[in-house]
Amino acid sequence: MSFHDPRPDAGHLPDAPVDKDWWRGAAIYQIYPRSFQDSNNDGIGDLGGIIHRLGHVARLGVDAIWISPFFRSPMADFGYDVSDYRDVDPMFGTLGDFDALIHRAHDLGLKVLIDLVLSHTSAEHPWFKESRSSRENPKANWYVWADAKPDGTPPNNWLSIFGGSAWEWDGERMQYYLHNFLTEQPDLNFHEPEVQNQLLDVARYWLERGVDGFRLDTVNFYVHDKQLRDNPPLDPSERTDTTAPSVNPYNFQNHIYSKTQPENLEFLRRLRSLMDEFPAVASVGEVGEGQRGMEVQAEYTAGNDLLHMCYGFEFLSNVYPTGRAVAAVLEKFERVAPDSWACWAFSNHDVVRHSSRWNLGEEARRVYAALLMSLRGSVCLYQGEELGLTEAYVPYEDLQDPYGKRFWPKFKGRDGCRTPLPWVSDTHNGGFSDAKPWLPVAVEHLTRAVTAQDQDPTSTLDFYRNMLAFRKAHAALRKGGLKILTAEDHFLSLLRSHNGVQVFCAFNLSNAAQPLEFPEGNWVIDRGAPFTTVTTERGVQLPPYQACFAVLQNDDGGGAT
Repeated sequence: MSFHDPRPDAGHLPDAPVDKDWWRGAAIYQIYPRSFQDSNNDGIGDLGGIIHRLGHVARLGVDAIWISPFFRSPMADFGYDVSDYRDVDPMFGTLGDFDALIHRAHDLGLKVLIDLVLSHTSAEHPWFKESRSSRENPKANWYVWADAKPDGTPPNNWLSIFGGSAWEWDGERMQYYLHNFLTEQPDLNFHEPEVQNQLLDVARYWLERGVDGFRLDTVNFYVHDKQLRDNPPLDPSERTDTTAPSVNPYNFQNHIYSKTQPENLEFLRRLRSLMDEFPAVASVGEVGEGQRGMEVQAEYTAGNDLLHMCYGFEFLSNVYPTGRAVAAVLEKFERVAPDSWACWAFSNHDVVRHSSRWNLGEEARRVYAALLMSLRGSVCLYQGEELGLTEAYVPYEDLQDPYGKRFWPKFKGRDGCRTPLPWVSDTHNGGFSDAKPWLPVAVEHLTRAVTAQDQDPTSTLDFYRNMLAFRKAHAALRKGGLKILTAEDHFLSLLRSHNGVQVFCAFNLSNAAQPLEFPEGNWVIDRGAPFTTVTTERGVQLPPYQACFAVLQNDDGGGAT
């Protein structure tokens, strides 16, 4: 195939070994562009700001960045409503800025994943404008259209993630169109072959531009039931707030027809086939599924012809991750998806920051971060997590998120996790912008600014750097197998192993010392981990909110990776 690299010096880059499995065990840092860094003082973050701050990300020690949408968009859902898949919204910069970002990231050793939103477009997309113009135009079947029932009500009972019916009446076509999210986000019809072809062309466009893969938004929403059958009610005992907040009637249904259809697998195979034409790219799918999310993750990553990995909402929910709860998630994943590779996250741009969601203090944040980085799978870290940021309070008059406006005040939306990142502590806007930011900078975040923590060896930022370096130094933590040794509410111990090397990991998740027992063998505590480790005053004990890592020594004294 022909491959075009738009960088001016691309033809002079030296050849480097290709690691097709770089994603396996990778630490991925999510950047929400609007709130990362503003480079032109309009109060909104942009690609130039990302370029300026990539050194911070590289120094953190992650392997890749995931950039939330920067495509042209009317911003009804802040970029997740795309009006042009092949261009950068002027708010964020230009295609030239994106090419420069790719170049800079690669120079720093960072892979770049971009957020592809394929399940729906903006209502302002030219495809939708043409589709709604008549029932006979060439794109008439590109979106999900259906006639009203005889009484004028929607075709079925499907509900929107953002509340209310998933159907919106359109007076142009005198039909309803499907929108699983905002009314401004009409769903594409994946039963139409040309829609799939166009979306694969979009993926190829960005791969040829140099991206290293995709985070696939709402990947299980791509295909709907062609017969438009009603979703059955969900037993109240099975309702969760995993996919939608508890105040949303979306949780009242079992969404077996509006999403997660078997035809989706064939499209994912086509996407993987395209990705395999490129040297070393990866995909991570977002599975929004409250009742059978892990089973869907397993299905979407089975074999070598679907997605590389998926993440669900097991650790993005409000359920406190006790040692038993974490072990139950890991055991279920091993049971239902033994041949799949997971991607774990505690926070992202859609949920309350986990420091606040689980009410974690400083020490607890650190031991949970260590736990996340010790699980079998890849990990996603959300911007500001490395600073220990809490959820910001955003008053209603400053609210931007339509989700929050709909369900205020019981659900305040997603703005609290999207406030601008604080870079310096001595300015009103935290060094994010000289102009008024699109969301207010939380005053309590200023003391956690990058400059306030950068040179402090006791800071959360320094802890994350050290823990990521420790993880990178041990192949067993990045790529190895996992065995659960002990799982109690306040204590969890694991055994990670890779190529004959075994690493023992123990986590005290409480504010009281816990007894510590090593497995049989000659275990040597690895002092490279950023913890005070054990005490021996009353036998071997693990102090409150501490972790211990030890390597099994072989007969020849070896064991370190």
